[in-house]
Order: sequence, then structure tokens, then C-alpha cells
Amino acid sequence: MSVRELVVLGTASQVPTRHRNHNGYLLRWDGEGILFDPGEGTQRQMLRAGVAAHDVNRICVTHFHGDHSLGLAGVIQRINLDQVPHEITAHYPRSGKRFFDRLRYATAYRETVALTEAPVDADGTLATTPAYRLEARRLSHPVESFGYRLVEPDGRRMLPERLAAHGITGPDVGRIQREGSLGGVPLEAVSEVRRGQRFAFVMDTRLCEGVHALAEGCDLLVIESTFLDADEPLAVEFGHLTAGQAARVARDAGVRHLVLTHFSQRYTDPGEFERQARAAGFEGELTVARDLLRVPVPKRR
Repeated sequence: MSVRELVVLGTASQVPTRHRNHNGYLLRWDGEGILFDPGEGTQRQMLRAGVAAHDVNRICVTHFHGDHSLGLAGVIQRINLDQVPHEITAHYPRSGKRFFDRLRYATAYRETVALTEAPVDADGTLATTPAYRLEARRLSHPVESFGYRLVEPDGRRMLPERLAAHGITGPDVGRIQREGSLGGVPLEAVSEVRRGQRFAFVMDTRLCEGVHALAEGCDLLVIESTFLDADEPLAVEFGHLTAGQAARVARDAGVRHLVLTHFSQRYTDPGEFERQARAAGFEGELTVARDLLRVPVPKRR
């Protein structure tokens, strides 16, 4: 059975708290796992969340501030210790390769796993698989930062009433799906486009074109909201978003489920992030993330 869900490993920003670990997020997409921004303590959070090194197929780092990358050393060594049997690909800003290299080889260990580095240096498609297309967009932060977007290919939904009208039943349903037509009846006559699901991961950034491009039409958007709206000047200065800004992005992009995360330690009431997001006009499903939470990707429309 396919599973599509976000496993939240940590939700703090620069400083962790008693209740919030540094960043870390695993997206389960059917049989594949994509680990985003493993901050310090991610390996232990994986254990607590029931996530194994074998569950990771890709690692995507948005930028090289410590709360988004210091966990790389432990995660990579655990992947090798457990002798993960499949290749793992790591994406990160090319300008931060020296940081990636230092973290990858922070201490001595035995390399047993093929880890392929695929640095990002421009907007565009990073990988295409039968299950998804992985894209990157540049963000606006004091250091180079990229957000990531997963797009499932569109499929087709069979329409029973049209199949019946053309007398197509049983094994012939599968045949017309495979071959594109049957007895002069094109597939388009008995089906409709089933839009592929879309997921985006947007971390440390000011409002910019990349934020909107990543969020457009997403079923599930994970986005930083480091500050509350009253501290918007600080957000602009340090390259972050407020809860209201993130919610307006999601509202305008038609996002179905919004996940707010990456919270400053200065705030003690998580409910205020939800209140400000609703006040900004976002009416879809809304989650204020907490550590070890599991968030399912919304079912297709």
C-alpha cells in the first residue's frame, strides 16, 4: 500500500527548545523517502519517529545554516553503518559544497553506501522519476538558499459511465489504459485527466518570486513562519517569513494543506501562528507543526 506523508522530526529555528528539536522532515512518497534539512539531533529524532536510515533515498538541504544541516554528519554515518542497500542522492546549494564536504567527512567512519552528490546552482529540474519530478527554486536569505518542489505526473481517471456506454468492461478496461485506444475508442473518450499531486518545501527566505513559484497549486506546502506578524521588520532583516506572510502565499497559490514550522524560540503560544494565518485569509487545512507529527498528503480531489 502506498503511503504519502510528511514525518516532522524537528520544528525549531536557530535555537532548539525543550519541546522543539532543530529542523528535520522526511517525506514518504510511496516507496521512497526524501529527507529535508537534517539539523542537529535528526538521527535521534528519526529513532523516536520510527524512521530508519533505510527509509532515506534522497537528502535535500536548502542552505548551510546549522539548524538545517548540522545533522548531516550523523545521518550520513548512520546510513553507512546500517549499510543501506540502495544509492542515496544528496542535493544542496553548490556554493556550500565545502560545508557539505566537511559534514560528510566530519569524523572517521567506514563508507559502505553509494552517496551521489547532485548540487543545485540554478532554478530547474533536479531529477525525474516515474513517480515525480523534483524541482528547485532560488529563495532570498543571507546565504544562498533553495526551496524544493515535488510534482507527480498527471494520470487519467477512468469514468465508469463512459466505459459502459462504449461497452468496455473487464480486462478491456486495462487494455485501453495500456494501449490508448480500443476498437476505435480513444482513451480520452472514457477517462479524464487526474492531476498529479504536488508538494513543496520552503525554508528560510523573505518573500520572493521563488516562494510563490514553489507554492503554486500545492496539495501540501511546508513553509517556515519564524516570526509572528508584529515582528515583520525582523523577518525582513534576517531573511524569514511571518505567519501571515506564509498564509497569504498559501492562500494566493491555492494550497490545500498548509504546514507552518521553523518557529523562533521567543514565542510560547503555538496557537497564535494559527490565529494569524487564519486572519490572513487562508481557509484550507492548516497545521502548526510539532515534533514527531505525521501529516498525510491530502487525497486527490
